[in-house]
Amino acid sequence: MPSFDITSEVDMVALKNAIDVVSRSITNRYDFKGTSANVELNEKDSLMTLFGDSDFQLDQIKDILLPAMEKKEADSAKRLDHQDVQKISGNIVKQVLKIKDGIDSELAKRIVKLIKDSGVKVQASIQGDTVRVVGAKRDVLQDTIAQVKKSVTDFPLQFGNFRD
Repeated sequence: MPSFDITSEVDMVALKNAIDVVSRSITNRYDFKGTSANVELNEKDSLMTLFGDSDFQLDQIKDILLPAMEKKEADSAKRLDHQDVQKISGNIVKQVLKIKDGIDSELAKRIVKLIKDSGVKVQASIQGDTVRVVGAKRDVLQDTIAQVKKSVTDFPLQFGNFRD
């Protein structure tokens, strides 16, 4: 029986490259000279921290960061969970962006329900942070991939581990 997996994994190399691009852009921009503008990545905890002198400066950093991420990996900006802006000391503020990795249970349930409601003869099951889809024919699975791609646009998904 042919099958495939629906996953959502972060491309850390592309993310590091995007952060390097943003860091270089911050050091080269005149309006960021002498400020605390900075971007840090904590790979272990899947956190990205933006530092700036004001909310406006944080927005400027995000205006550089999000297109750089999109250029390296499509839909990767949808993966970020923006936390509240925190005042550190004096006039320095920071914002933490959580990087969501894997498919959470709510999205997995939504994908399985979508597949079952479509009427296509496939079986979808949740396996941890992956959704496995099994069908009788390859064409049916390809139709299922097209339908999921069309319906789930709020989170980046990868379709892989295709087996005949």
